[in-house]
Amino acid sequence: MKLRVSCNLDFQIVEASVLILMLRPFRGLQQWINHEAYTIEPAIPIIECTDNFGNSCQHLSAPVGDFLIHTSSEVMVNDNSDIAPGAYFVEIQYLPNEVLTFLLPSRYCESDRFGDLARDIICDAQPGYDQVSKINAWVRESIQYLPGSSEFPLSAVEVHYRGYGVCRDLAQLAIALCRSISIPARLVVGYLYNLQPMDLHAWFEAYIGNQWYTFDPTQFDSRGGRVIIAFGRDAADVSIFHQFGAGCLLNNMDVRVDLLDNSSITTL
Repeated sequence: MKLRVSCNLDFQIVEASVLILMLRPFRGLQQWINHEAYTIEPAIPIIECTDNFGNSCQHLSAPVGDFLIHTSSEVMVNDNSDIAPGAYFVEIQYLPNEVLTFLLPSRYCESDRFGDLARDIICDAQPGYDQVSKINAWVRESIQYLPGSSEFPLSAVEVHYRGYGVCRDLAQLAIALCRSISIPARLVVGYLYNLQPMDLHAWFEAYIGNQWYTFDPTQFDSRGGRVIIAFGRDAADVSIFHQFGAGCLLNNMDVRVDLLDNSSITTL
């Protein structure tokens, strides 16, 4: 399907502040960027770089006053996410080097705290994809998905104790459970078509059968229509903006995802 995605940010800069943004869709991985726009007001220099996970980041120094950022992209993505029941567990010694970091505990995914719970959840599942499916279903059934309920990132331990959270919280608990049984898992942030209420969304991917598969404990099917912005170990790696200093206030964020006519696709 062809989607137009956009994110508008309206900041009030009280004192000059440095921002690191992560707003451009990821290139590759079954999504094709057909058109992209990125504007800021007032116009100032931006330094672009790529982080350790391959995500596109933009660095800038925002001046005092109103500061507006508009991004939009037309993207071709899959209608449905790939599924692979029975896909095999990859033993650690055979994992690619770039995947190994997604086995370790991280700031918001304390996988060293969830081994016993994870083994209870997956006790009758075949190693690999079926285990992750069990974990994904358990998080969906055990943790209430409440959009807007978490202003700041919570750790997997905190979410498990509290029993509810936003999409990011549920995904990070699932990630911690996967890593605790030696299945690499990573957080993904991006757009999801027909998400209600509309906002940026977070889900997770697990490495099984020598590839990454999408899982989302907030949804009941293998929905496609996902536009990836960034990957990381947890929320600390994939925030759409980091501000440095106390002089930057986000007054409004508007996110939209629209289905476009596929007949207008441009190919190279």
